Amino acid sequence: MGLILDSSVAIAAERREAFVEELLSAVVVYPLTTEVGRLAGKLDAEQQSQGVVMPFADLLIFATALSLGYSVLTVNPRHFRRLPGLRVIEL
Repeated sequence: MGLILDSSVAIAAERREAFVEELLSAVVVYPLTTEVGRLAGKLDAEQQSQGVVMPFADLLIFATALSLGYSVLTVNPRHFRRLPGLRVIEL
């Protein structure tokens, strides 16, 4: 079985790529550090001990924000509001 791509797929991909490149040029990207990874792991263990399972990507975002003293801006604050010490701003 094969697949033929409509040109709209390529155009959409190019638009997404252009958006990502524009975004990356406009914002600071913080690296994943050992400190952030350890903090995310600690938070994961704490949450799971309370029966709460969170996506690890959210834990990494939280740990990064916490280590920098930043807030998190999100359209889905549900997971982030469970974590203590984080200011969550809903878009």
